[in-house]
Amino acid sequence: MQPLLIIGAGQAAATAIEALRREGYTGGLVLVGDEALLPYSRPPLSKKYLAGELAEERLLLKPRSFYDSHNVDLRLGCRATALDLAARSVSLDDGTVIGYDRLLLATGAAPRTVNVAGHELAGIHYLRSVADVGRLRAELQPGRRLVIVGGGYIGLEVAATCRALGLEVDVLEMAERVMNRVVAPEVSAFFSAEHARHGVRLATGRLLAGFEGDGAGRCRAVHTLDGGVFPADLVLVGIGAMPNAALAEAAGLAVENGIAVDGECRSSDPHVWAVGDCCSQTSLHYGRRVRLESVDNAFEQAKTAAASIVGRAVAHDRIPWFWSDQYDLKLMIVGLNFDYDLGVLRGDPASRSFSYCYLRGHQLLALDAVNQMKDYMAAKKVIQERLLLSLARLADPSIPLREAVG
Repeated sequence: MQPLLIIGAGQAAATAIEALRREGYTGGLVLVGDEALLPYSRPPLSKKYLAGELAEERLLLKPRSFYDSHNVDLRLGCRATALDLAARSVSLDDGTVIGYDRLLLATGAAPRTVNVAGHELAGIHYLRSVADVGRLRAELQPGRRLVIVGGGYIGLEVAATCRALGLEVDVLEMAERVMNRVVAPEVSAFFSAEHARHGVRLATGRLLAGFEGDGAGRCRAVHTLDGGVFPADLVLVGIGAMPNAALAEAAGLAVENGIAVDGECRSSDPHVWAVGDCCSQTSLHYGRRVRLESVDNAFEQAKTAAASIVGRAVAHDRIPWFWSDQYDLKLMIVGLNFDYDLGVLRGDPASRSFSYCYLRGHQLLALDAVNQMKDYMAAKKVIQERLLLSLARLADPSIPLREAVG
């Protein structure tokens, strides 16, 4: 019998292996990953690992003994180049062709790149892998000028890390506020103020025009369309990520902002599942197709797919959550704020501990919690159970969120 083949070696893949064995799958397992490392955690890359506070081995999700004990055939440092759905096989860049009985795609996402003048210059970085961090970290010296293109999670986390390392930091954001796609203006304003307080120079509403190099082919400045010139010793581009769905799309699988999967994480081919950042799925709670880039989503979808693969159908219906660490601030987000019509602030941002609630009518859709774990934990239950809230009680931070129901 052909093995179950997993393409991609990140959080989703490691979780799927454990879940498959727990679900009773006894067949062969082959794991293909294009990095030479065992599956590792990516969130620390922009924070503690970049700062040099976390050793590489601490990133590993499981030790090698885990894969040995679970009888996993590891094919690391190999890239899948072609998928043949009819033959049920995958070709690798080393010339190997692996047949499969069932296939799990956990290919993740890749940084969105820029294609402007000077984009090929030395000193321009992206951040997705351990190797990316190694290249970036080699240039992090106190007093050097770092320009970050993009004011989302990655850009702001790296800004916080690099300010602590003594670099001068400019953040350029094309929107009128930072993290504009994920948080309300009030939350953006709070984080902008915190970064400014730490010496980060934020420039919003700036569209990238290109990069200026020196005679040696190294980037020395970033230009914006409004005529702005930002001197740079190095640059980080952090403008989001794109799903790694090219392999699936070339093979003929349905793709819609990532590999399209059903509630069991099965693709348009009955022998192929997809999980994590590379796929999109209809959220039962929110009633729309979404692609989520989060550790929790990868973890939960992997468990759902494992159950489906062994014939135990379990629909994926989790309320998503996300987090970002910047300085001593922990931003915890639960739910999705699509189409909210009312925002309620709980607490005073000046206290550096508050929450922002996104509602449709009296129903909580999502919540941003800044150093406010109690609200975050209560919101998970309120959102999942679609409980209706008293707006007056919700706005009073002295009343626990769980007691604002009714």
